[in-house]
Amino acid sequence: MITLALSKGRIFEEIMPLLAAAGIKVLEDPEKSRKLILPTNQPDVRVVIVRATDVPTYVQFGGADIGVCGKDTLIEHSAEWGGAGSAGLYQPLDLRIARCRVSVAVREGFDYARAVQPGGRLKVATKYTAIARDFFASKGMHVDLIKLYGSMELAPLTGLADAIVDLVSTGNTLKANQLVEVERIMDISSHLVVNQSALKLKQAPLRRIIDAFAAAIGPAL
Repeated sequence: MITLALSKGRIFEEIMPLLAAAGIKVLEDPEKSRKLILPTNQPDVRVVIVRATDVPTYVQFGGADIGVCGKDTLIEHSAEWGGAGSAGLYQPLDLRIARCRVSVAVREGFDYARAVQPGGRLKVATKYTAIARDFFASKGMHVDLIKLYGSMELAPLTGLADAIVDLVSTGNTLKANQLVEVERIMDISSHLVVNQSALKLKQAPLRRIIDAFAAAIGPAL
């Protein structure tokens, strides 16, 4: 049995064409079903639905053989485990789906250019503490990180933080809340992650999936 870890939402929707290229069709919609383990048209392949942030953990520790998650999640997972978060994880492909970016945003009228001078101090709200810490450290700045898990846009508006570091796709949510994107930290897309032990024990079926994905996305740009 091959177990594939996926999260609901955009990644699930955008991985469907790649699964189809591998001859795999998920038989139930996770948005409509209460099941967390979904069957596919392949009797030896199943899908488990987990939170996006949990995908690397499930794959690393063998709860799943293979999974799909964003580059941001992989960076934070590795940092949380003291750099050992990538141990046991093979990352063969950038799937180039669910593209977005990690950016810094502030409320309209905030003098960000002045605030980010070397030696300056900034209060930053984010779910991506490792990414934010490294980014501002590269600027020679001190940051007070405030970890939030949602409604990030409220932080500058209520005075909780000077800035946020968050995923941005269209930027419409920022505009609707009177925030402006001031710096792009990195581009994000979803990656395939594979349990290294599973790759040895289930090499043939996992390789078929990996190769089908690679053929579907085409050569690296």
